[in-house]
Formats: sequence, C-alpha cells, structure tokens
Amino acid sequence: MAETTSNQMWGGRFADKPDAIMEAINASIGFDQRLAAQDIAGSRAHAAMLAATGIVEASDAEAMREGLLTVLSEIEGGTFTFSTALEDIHMNVEARLKEIVGPAAGRLHTARSRNDQVATDFRLWVRDQLDAAEAQLLALVRALLAQAETGADWVMPGFTHLQTAQPVTWGHHMMAYVEMFGRDLSRVRDARARMNECPLGAAALAGTGFPIDRDMTAAALGFDRPCANSLDAVSDRDFALEFLSVASISAMHLSRFAEELVIWSSAQFRFVVLSDRFSTGSSIMPQKKNPDAAELIRAKIGRIFGAQVALMTVMKGLPLAYSKDMQEDKEQVFDAADNWLLSLAAMDGMVRDMAANAPALEAAAASGFSTATDLADWLVRVAGLPFREAHHVTGSLVAVAEARGCDLPDLALEDMKEVHGAITEDVFDVLGVRNSVASRTSYGGTAPDQVRAQIARWKEILG
Repeated sequence: MAETTSNQMWGGRFADKPDAIMEAINASIGFDQRLAAQDIAGSRAHAAMLAATGIVEASDAEAMREGLLTVLSEIEGGTFTFSTALEDIHMNVEARLKEIVGPAAGRLHTARSRNDQVATDFRLWVRDQLDAAEAQLLALVRALLAQAETGADWVMPGFTHLQTAQPVTWGHHMMAYVEMFGRDLSRVRDARARMNECPLGAAALAGTGFPIDRDMTAAALGFDRPCANSLDAVSDRDFALEFLSVASISAMHLSRFAEELVIWSSAQFRFVVLSDRFSTGSSIMPQKKNPDAAELIRAKIGRIFGAQVALMTVMKGLPLAYSKDMQEDKEQVFDAADNWLLSLAAMDGMVRDMAANAPALEAAAASGFSTATDLADWLVRVAGLPFREAHHVTGSLVAVAEARGCDLPDLALEDMKEVHGAITEDVFDVLGVRNSVASRTSYGGTAPDQVRAQIARWKEILG
C-alpha cells in the first residue's frame, strides 16, 4: 500500500510533515488495527446510507462497499500493510480503499468525522467482547452446576476467616459461585443494553447539515437507536468504563475462586485434584503438580483492575467534546478484555476437569468443632437455654474436647452433663456433620434438598 503524508490527510492547513517524534506519539495504528472489522462494518453501513439518502451516487456507494470487503480480506489474510504515517485504522483503510476504487473513496467521509467513526468502532468492539463474555460466563455457570449436582450431598467444611466454621455441602459451595457469576452475567447483559446506541452521524461534535438517516445506520449495525446528543456521542467513554467495571467485578470473583483452588489442591488440604491440562510441574522437584492456571488467573486480575483506574484517570478532566487524550482509551480495554476472557475460559476448563476428593472433604468437615453451632442451637431448641447461655455452655464443651484431644461428638455424655445437666443422649443426633447439613433447610441453606432446588432453579433460568 502506498505511503501518504500526514499533511495530505489533514488538508491544506498544514504545509509540512510532522516531526518523527510527533508522528510516533500521534499514531495509534499499532493498537487500533484491532478495530478493523468494526471500522469496515461502520463504513459499509455509512456508504449504504449515503446512497439511500441521495448524498452520493449509488454506483459510488456500491464500489466503496465492495472495495471495503477487499480491504477486510487483505487485513484478515495478513497481506495488508499498515502505515504509521496514516496514524490510525480509519485512514489506513480509507487510503487503501482509494487505491482500489479510485476517487469515489473520497466520498466515504462525507457527513462523518473520525470522532464519531472511532466512537462507533469502539462501541462495536466492546459490544463484541460483552457477547463473548456472556458466552464464557454461561459455560462457566453450567460447569459449576454440573459440579454442584455431582456433589450435592458431599459434606465439606465451611469457613470464616479461613477457619472451620460449620459443615456445608460441596454443592452448596459450588452454587455460591453460580450466584456470583450469575450476577456477572446479568451485569454483562445490562451493560450491553445500555451501551447499544450508535454514535455514527454525530460527526465531529455538532452533527451534520447533510440529510443523513441515523436510524438506518444504527439499525444496520445492530444498535437499538442513535445516540441522542452529538456532543455526548463523541466525547464519552462510559460504555468502556462500564465494561471495565463489569470485568473487574467478575475478575474479582474469578480471583477468589482461583485462590480457593490453589488452597484446596495443596497437599495439606487435598480437597480437589486439578487435571494435568491445567497444571504444570517443577523443573527440579518431580513430585510437584502446580495449580498454575489458577495462580495466573489470580495475578491477571490486577491488570483488569489497573485498566479501569487508567481509563478513569484519562477521562476525569476532559472538557467536551473530543480531546486527543481519548486516543489512550483503547489499549487498556483491549488488554483487560483479553485477560478477562482468557481467565473465564481457563476457570471453565479447570472446573469441568477438577475432581473433588469427597472423603477428604468429609474428614475435614468433621474436624475443628464444626458442629459447635448445632450444639448451641440444640441447647436453645431442646433444653430451653437462652442463646447466650447456650453459646457459653458450648464454648465450655469445646474447651473440654480440646483439652482431651477429641472432637465434640467424641465426648462422653457424662462429660457433657458435668458442664450442663440438661444435656441428654439426643444431642448426638445433631453432632454429626451429615445431620448438621441436613438440618439447614432454610431457603438458600446447605441442606442437599435445598441445593438441588437451587440447581433446578438455575437450570430453568438458563433454559
């Protein structure tokens, strides 16, 4: 593709080429070439609209539309030569189009600016990423549902402060992440609906005097409607910020789960075995099987958080409408999208492949006085003690068991009676971990029947 100087692109106002340093800092083609497909889709819609409204000849519009498909095939085929002198993806495409179709290409920029063009391209790209994230989240939620269904009645320890708290079920723990990623899914859908307005036709900032049909281009590009204010259309990037916010919240959920998988797969816990496909070994220690995929998810999240802060910082002090600062709106969004989607895919793979160690889960659930709350509840419900007194009695029994090196179910009834005479043989019915989880029948509780009910609810939601 032939080179073109930047002064030709900007018109007669500039008589000389920019300094090489200016060219380097001004060019964005090194990263915004990722918008090629969206840029060409927007230009093809714009050309069709220009013909339909009589602004350009139909033959010129058709030549431009066909030529743009040629440009796209060259880009996708890797034969297109990108030029930094042409600054960005828009001018690179337009210059090549001129070589293909001749002077008619110069009519393509009628009634638009690079300001509304890039805003449209970027919205289209972000919308595509939201669609990809929706698909990945659906896959991950389904993988978690499968794990929950398999282990709906497997008992495991529930933790607070990473200390054993009360027994729960494996299914219940998996369903907690179903709820989290389900909310992420709803945020993705909300963000997509909110940003689905078309900036094309806003031109530089004030609209245009040409008789354009903005509804036509919006519909052609799959938008719900045109943006209602031309200043806002070209100057805001809240759709990208909302994308980063949604990604950051979802990434936080991924990181929390990744942290648990790192802990659970350790030799000290042995709660899960991760597949070889999502683990690595050590170059020196042959016994090692490292949860590197989970660790990398945990680390990549910082890049997503950082992207949101970076774009907020770019946008926070800009007057309306467009400023060149906004060229810095893309690289961090591209990076965050890549890492979020990769992390979602990796987590989906780990969840599908991982095997829970049910005996180790149950053994851990039975340790650490995990049924102490059940004992306190029994003292309230059966022995009639006020909860604060029951709490004190239970604490005393825990101290006795700890001193004797056993757990609560291993204490003799006589030992319990020495602490409080109202305790009877029936107390042992609530001290087993299986009895404990079975008793938690409140809505959203850990009882296996409740877990299965929530699994059924989610299967109905997903269809």
